[in-house]
Amino acid sequence: MDGEFVEWEKANIHILTHSLHYGLGVFEGIRCYATEKGPAIFRLKEHVERLFSSAHIFLMKIPFTEKEIMEAIIKTVAVNKIKECYIRPLVYIGYGAMGLYPKDNPVKVSIAVWPWGTYLGEEGITKGIRIKVSSFIRGHVNSNLSRGKVCGYYVNSQLAKKEAISCGYDEALLLDTEGYVSEGSGENVFIVRNGALKTTPLTSILEGITRDSIMEIARNEGIATVEERFTRDELYIAEEAFFTGTAAEVTPIREVDGRTIGEGKPGKVTKKLQSLFFDVVKGRNRQYESWLTYV
Repeated sequence: MDGEFVEWEKANIHILTHSLHYGLGVFEGIRCYATEKGPAIFRLKEHVERLFSSAHIFLMKIPFTEKEIMEAIIKTVAVNKIKECYIRPLVYIGYGAMGLYPKDNPVKVSIAVWPWGTYLGEEGITKGIRIKVSSFIRGHVNSNLSRGKVCGYYVNSQLAKKEAISCGYDEALLLDTEGYVSEGSGENVFIVRNGALKTTPLTSILEGITRDSIMEIARNEGIATVEERFTRDELYIAEEAFFTGTAAEVTPIREVDGRTIGEGKPGKVTKKLQSLFFDVVKGRNRQYESWLTYV
């Protein structure tokens, strides 16, 4: 916390911490994987760059450099003697003035790491998940600035996810303000039609790093890949569909709104990309070695 290691149970903040009340904080989700060469953090540089971009959008001055944050993340994994983990850097506005305008409140930084398994379940990874198009929508691009990974935005995601789970599904899918497919509660979405890969463009969605990784891997494998808006009914008739994200990794979608996707199981393209992705993050594919930072 703010450049000092703190014991887990002592990592506390003041009850009047500004971000706790008003939701303005930015964060990242990063994974560290066990490899033959030891723990490896996936695309650390890109995640830290996005953290600083999020802070810049919201006029938050991080009191450390990108290099210092990257070094702190590596040290936090190392000092915890952990081989595989989820990493959560958080930039938040600390205790000081209350009210919407934080005035001179300090900008604080914390980095936590902990073991976290498959976000949508092992069965979801192998067999696919069931999702529901939410009655809640993603915010307008001039309401929610979607390039920022902002704490408060996830209230919208929580509403969508709670609704989906209460209806018996595993996850939610949100549409944008014009009715096109946007993204999951915390994931980007891909479909396969006529053997080609399609994902939503960078309009109302977060610029996912796993999304970018899958697109690069797919193109290198000769899989036609486009960023293009599509509707929920195009998703219904897709041959395959899957979510991507740091937490979700590559999770196949087998059903949407009671409609079976393809054959109701992970398809050929999805399985190939999922397999390649796990080879990359676990250090088994040297072509993407630059994406790994070894601890």
